[in-house]
Amino acid sequence: MVGMSSTVASEGSTLAFRRMWSELEPMGLDAGTGGYRRFAWTRTDHDLREWFAGACGDRGLDVTTDRMGNQWAWWGDPDAAVAAGTPGVVMGSHLDSVPDGGAFDGPLGVVSALAALDALRESGLTPSRPVGLVSFADEEGARFGVACTGSRVITGAMSPDRARGLRDSDGLTMAEAITRAGGDPAHLGRDDETLARVGTFVELHVEQGRTLDHLGHAVGVGSDIWPHGRWRVDIPGMANHAGTTALDDREDAVLGLAATIIAARRAAEEQGCLATVGKVSVVPGGVNAIAGCATGWLDARGRDGQAVRRVVAQVREVVDEFEGLVTEESWTDATPFDERLARRIAALLGDVPVIGTGAGHDAGVLATAGVPTAMLFVRNPTGVSHSPDEWATADDCLAGVAALTAVVTDLVSEHPGDRVDPTPA
Repeated sequence: MVGMSSTVASEGSTLAFRRMWSELEPMGLDAGTGGYRRFAWTRTDHDLREWFAGACGDRGLDVTTDRMGNQWAWWGDPDAAVAAGTPGVVMGSHLDSVPDGGAFDGPLGVVSALAALDALRESGLTPSRPVGLVSFADEEGARFGVACTGSRVITGAMSPDRARGLRDSDGLTMAEAITRAGGDPAHLGRDDETLARVGTFVELHVEQGRTLDHLGHAVGVGSDIWPHGRWRVDIPGMANHAGTTALDDREDAVLGLAATIIAARRAAEEQGCLATVGKVSVVPGGVNAIAGCATGWLDARGRDGQAVRRVVAQVREVVDEFEGLVTEESWTDATPFDERLARRIAALLGDVPVIGTGAGHDAGVLATAGVPTAMLFVRNPTGVSHSPDEWATADDCLAGVAALTAVVTDLVSEHPGDRVDPTPA
């Protein structure tokens, strides 16, 4: 066993990490806000995809795309490994962002995976299983409203028809966006061939909270993802003139949406959950016009799935008073990661903390689909995420690379009979 105290990022992987981070830093950066705008199937997304393909090409790896446009690269032959009953170990994350997001959410996992691959090769390791890299598409769901679309579609958690029909704020469908980006939306669908190559998936991610900071650890291991979902709330009204319509004569949709937002906060407090309305749309949207329609998107999550459902039920009661509509756009039950794998990794890294998270990840989607999955978290001293203030120190990032390298080394050095059983003990 290699404890974390004796494991540091190799010189080659450290230099590679710093170089790659510098290359990615300007892509999608908004100079005015200091945040990132890396949305699926845009020009910036194209540049990020080209960057990933180039980074893999620099390492002699060919990049392929699956039936949702997720990018994969392999050190070793994944299909021969499947035939031999020893599917590969994959590491990676995503490169897209929320509006004005931070630099670390997603890219830290992709860059760390590439740097870890460099360290594995630098060590002279001959892996017993292929090692894969992945960059998932549209993890944040910032443009089309549903998170983890890339992993949801290939696992069958989302139908290709639904994915194709999702619309952005300009009314453009995902199918149209993919076509404009040079893809073929008819190709979308579940991809069992790709999934069969993944024997174990390990995703490294910046922590979205301060648990590791409070515990004094640079790296932790994920135990589970809380239940979470998104709902669209539509409140009807009647558009009218702001200066000539008496208050008693108004049917202002914004008032109904405001009442809904307050109800969500109160319900979350009562149920011990989290509820957020972070995106709204008002029509017609004029400063001097009463709203004829107001739409908000509710994000609700918590440790107890039934409590989250009660929050939504309380919100729905308020929406009904305004003759509105609540539509569920996504829901994910509590997602435990492979328990044996988590314990094994925590022990390998020197008994680092095992922690849960309220944030959704592609790792959770793969775990739900039956893929043995683990997550590594890197300390975030600010505790802030989905914001330009999101942060991790260079030393902690490199500790994450070292941890990821140690984990994958362990997983690909095992004898066939020692492979992780996907059923937790």
